[in-house]
Amino acid sequence: MQINDYEIPEGLYYSKEHEWIQIKGDHVIVGITDYAQKSLHEIVYVELPSVGSELEQMEIMGTVESVKAVSEIFTPISGKVVETNEKLVENPELLSKHPYTDGWIAKVQHTNLKKELENLMNMQEYAKYIRKVEE
Repeated sequence: MQINDYEIPEGLYYSKEHEWIQIKGDHVIVGITDYAQKSLHEIVYVELPSVGSELEQMEIMGTVESVKAVSEIFTPISGKVVETNEKLVENPELLSKHPYTDGWIAKVQHTNLKKELENLMNMQEYAKYIRKVEE
C-alpha cells in the first residue's frame, strides 16, 4: 500500500513510533518504517541493540542518527535480541534504501507476542495513522 510518498507493506505490524515487525515463528524481525526513514532524511549511523539483551515492549533498543536528528528505536515486542543486522554498522544507508528488507535492525525472540500485538497496528490502521500525522 502506498500512502502519500510512503510504502506500507501488508503482513507487518506497526508501532506509533514507526517501527515494524514481521513474525517469523518464535521470533520477529524489527525495523523502522519508510515514513521514519524519510522523516530522518540521510541516515549516517545506527546503534544496534546488544545480542542477548532482554527488552520490554516499547523500551529503547537503539538509535538512528541522520544529518537532521538522532532518533530512538523502540522495540515493538518484548523479548530477547537473538541477532542484529551488522551490515548497518558499515552501511547505515540500507535503512533508507531498503527499510523493509536489507535494512532490518534486529531479530527478537518474542515472549508475549499474542498480548502485545494488541498494541500494534496492521497495514490499514497504520495507513490511517500516517494520514492523521500528515494533517
